[in-house]
Amino acid sequence: MSARATARLPLYLAVVYTLLALYGSLFPFSGWRTTGADPFAFLAAAWPRYYTDFDLVANAAAYLPLGFLWVAVLAARLPALAALALALLGCGLFSFGVEYGQNFLPGRVPSNLDFACNLAGACLGALAGLRWGTQLLDGGRLHAWRESHFLGGTDGDRGLVLLALWWLTQLNPETFLFGNGNLRALLGLPAALEFEAGQFFEMEMITVTAHTLAVGLIAGRLARNRPVLLPCAVIGAALLVKSFALLVLMQGSHGLGWLTPGAAAGLLLGMALWAGALKLGLAQRQALAALVLMLATALANLMPDNPYLKESLRVWQQGHFLNFNGLTRLVSSLWPFLALSWLMLARRTNERCPP
Repeated sequence: MSARATARLPLYLAVVYTLLALYGSLFPFSGWRTTGADPFAFLAAAWPRYYTDFDLVANAAAYLPLGFLWVAVLAARLPALAALALALLGCGLFSFGVEYGQNFLPGRVPSNLDFACNLAGACLGALAGLRWGTQLLDGGRLHAWRESHFLGGTDGDRGLVLLALWWLTQLNPETFLFGNGNLRALLGLPAALEFEAGQFFEMEMITVTAHTLAVGLIAGRLARNRPVLLPCAVIGAALLVKSFALLVLMQGSHGLGWLTPGAAAGLLLGMALWAGALKLGLAQRQALAALVLMLATALANLMPDNPYLKESLRVWQQGHFLNFNGLTRLVSSLWPFLALSWLMLARRTNERCPP
């Protein structure tokens, strides 16, 4: 079977991005109601009185990857023009469905201007995907590079998507470093423990240690020939993403707000334990990753709320980022469970990978 027939990473990326775009567009998915107004009226509405350049650019930019990825997926199976037409039709129907659904959400206003910007972004992305998508993603240069450096097959593709989602979780300023898996916000539950500085330091250190070790082991599992370099690069990039997010979302301050004593100690200890775990066999490393990930997730749900983090968030004006922050909060809460599922499924390829 050819590489083009077996390359599924573009499809996984396209599906995941579509689901994330759907959630971000309809967040918070609550308060649905019918106003009695014509839900199609937005199509013929006049030019809005109030709009910002940020809104126009953001709406177009959000649909650029959508058009790019779906053209890359379809062009591997259909003629180029058919792939372009089908991708644009799909993106258009998706955008229309989102705008139509916003009729029934409080605080959301469907807009023909948003719809037009979405289509413009999807069109630009689709044209770029038609030109570069198949070369860079499906059987092209990027696919060849991916096959030579990372775990192959379906498990490798899913693992790379998993790491991409982990980087996305670092854009959430509401969590301490690597504090993924906290379901309390989603379920509306209060903190299980009262805040106490010494106890919080210990729990934060253990949580960051366990999560760092787990991510290092997962990244090492994905590396075909550089099991040391890739985990270091993945974790280092996550720290840069976290700092960048805090700088942008917190109005140019608190860029290193994640660097608490507990996080710093946990990061160093986690990297040291990961280096020691390289001596273990493949199955042992995979089992250890699952165990420490469960530990980190349990502690993230037990940890008390940090009043210092709450105080720093007072300067955070969500504004245009409200829906995006809701998206990162969801991914942050669910990521450990996705990682555990991947670790269980990836056992099928253990015998095909060097220890």
